[in-house]
Amino acid sequence: MSATLLGAAQDPAITADFSEDTIWVWLVKAVVILVFLLTSVLMAIWFERKVVARMQIRPGPNVHGPFGLLQSLADAMKLLLKEDITVKAADKVIYLLAPMISVFCALLTFAVIPFGPSVTVLGVTTPLQLTDLPVATLYVLACASVGVYGIVLGGWSSGSTYPLLGSVRSTAQVISYELAMGLSLVSVFIMAGSMSTSQIVDSQRPLWWAIPLAPAFVIYVISMIGETNRLPFDLPEAEGELVSGYMTEYSSMKFAWFFLAEYINMINVSAIATTLFLGGWRAPWPLSAINDGMLNTGWWPVLWFLAKMWLFMFLFVWVRGTLLRLRYDQFMKLGWKVLIPAALAWVVMVAVVQGIRQFVDVDLTTLIIGLVVAAAVVIGITFLIPDKPRAAADDGVRDGPFDPFEGGYPVPPLPGQQLPPSARRLARAARTTVAPDTDHHDTEVQRG
Repeated sequence: MSATLLGAAQDPAITADFSEDTIWVWLVKAVVILVFLLTSVLMAIWFERKVVARMQIRPGPNVHGPFGLLQSLADAMKLLLKEDITVKAADKVIYLLAPMISVFCALLTFAVIPFGPSVTVLGVTTPLQLTDLPVATLYVLACASVGVYGIVLGGWSSGSTYPLLGSVRSTAQVISYELAMGLSLVSVFIMAGSMSTSQIVDSQRPLWWAIPLAPAFVIYVISMIGETNRLPFDLPEAEGELVSGYMTEYSSMKFAWFFLAEYINMINVSAIATTLFLGGWRAPWPLSAINDGMLNTGWWPVLWFLAKMWLFMFLFVWVRGTLLRLRYDQFMKLGWKVLIPAALAWVVMVAVVQGIRQFVDVDLTTLIIGLVVAAAVVIGITFLIPDKPRAAADDGVRDGPFDPFEGGYPVPPLPGQQLPPSARRLARAARTTVAPDTDHHDTEVQRG
């Protein structure tokens, strides 16, 4: 059983059978996916506003439609009818193309996501998946990487300072967190023996990969929040300091496209987490054992897939309603000094264990316990050893007062440095020291 559970698949071929698909089947699947994503975005906006409202003890949308379900549609119509303003200083072609790039790349991901097994519709047996590739997961990562160009070009083409700053932040953010995300998925590739999404789902029949690969799963969940620019990692937008970031100079439907791309990307990363870590469309245990897996056939798997995907969507909303935005230095430190080294160390551990299992017969329970103990030791060494105090020279601290304008522009002080007192503070200190002497002199004059 252990060989089946944690061993690499011997056949690298794609599990899904698309032999009966025709151009009409592909067209119908593509339209269904498009409609599914657009309606899911409207539902996600309502869901987020409703859940956050409940967390803040208020009703949320409750006027338009039953339970306020038509509120998202009303907001979409409002954006559609608003005045479409184009900035004079903008690069017109790139300014219009940027939101289209973001939306187009976001729509591409679901082409390789399996909703369920093969079903028969009107005499045609086809998988509930548009297509699959031997490197389908790399295709997903590529779409996410190209999608950031929409944000970067949108900020640059606006011809304004604050959108440019927001787009530059998004570049650093995607590079940081996509590295951690990609490394967290490598351990799944090693265990499943394939990068095909249908093959990875098939490899999780005995056990979901989120259980034996729990550290990689946690790293992916954190990275997917940073990848989609959501709180507490929404630094590219950062309304309080960048006036809405890269979207500052956009209005009407061009703004709505960026907004649409953000929510579609949330659905994308949730679907990827479901597919690669939570068994995809397979029913959770013990439902999967009913009548020899009857609930894993037909249209039932679509229900399990959607339930798992919306569980991650709830996680997005929960985090937004709970945590505050990180500072940029905290954000980059988490990505480069914590997530990436931890993901890399975990990949090395999984690769070593898989290499050992090729030559030594190891019990599954012993293997999982060993991985957990090793991870605990690494975490303990990382967090329990106190940091050594660094000398002032290591921080670049020089003797003498610190001048923040020495280089011609203001810079913040390094650790150990102190800003010189302001003129207002010096004046206040002078008044407090002179006042007692003045009072004493006046008293002596009165006595004389």
